[in-house]
Amino acid sequence: MDDVTFETVAAGDAPVVRARIPAGGSLYADAGAMMAMSPNLVVESSLRGGVVGALSRSLLRGETFFYLTISAPQSAGEALLAPSTIGGIEMLELTGTEYFLQKGSFLAAQHSVELTTKTQNLTKGLFSGEGFFVTRVSGSGTLVLNTFGALMTFDLEPGQQYIVDNFHLVAWESTISYQISKAAAGWISSFASGEGFVCRFTGPGRIYVQTRNPAAFAGWLSRHLPSRG
Repeated sequence: MDDVTFETVAAGDAPVVRARIPAGGSLYADAGAMMAMSPNLVVESSLRGGVVGALSRSLLRGETFFYLTISAPQSAGEALLAPSTIGGIEMLELTGTEYFLQKGSFLAAQHSVELTTKTQNLTKGLFSGEGFFVTRVSGSGTLVLNTFGALMTFDLEPGQQYIVDNFHLVAWESTISYQISKAAAGWISSFASGEGFVCRFTGPGRIYVQTRNPAAFAGWLSRHLPSRG
């Protein structure tokens, strides 16, 4: 049994995760997530899902090729893990439930949690903002997500529908079906509104939504940066 435990510290706009790793235990995390650790811990780069899965993440989803494996080969220790964005941290206890993740939302997990890539159909791949592959999470254990802004959850009953902007989406249960559609009735209105495409979900299941839009923030930031011309 994996006895690695996680807790959130330094709460607020810049939370950090403290991972306690027992002797002989290990975890894996997003590349660059390690902020500080006990001197007895060992950090190595690793592939999850093999070379094909790593290539899918890196070339087709714009994510890291490698994950970090942090282990305590001889004695227990702790590691502090920090996400790359300002926002929240959420820990999900998986008990066989499958989730699909937005790119960039994975921070860390116990080794009993499996990450694989799943192919989307052509329409979803083109218009979802996620590309032709999404990350599927399964197994059992603790999964740590990071969000841009705070995190909200929506629990859908069977047949209940809910619409979420693509860039606010963090994760959703695999029991939920979804379709990509325009935010407004017409194409011009959809893009003029700044919304573009949205995901139309149908329950049952849970959706995790972040309160800030990274694409909108990047656009706002670019307008306030000094011009290089």
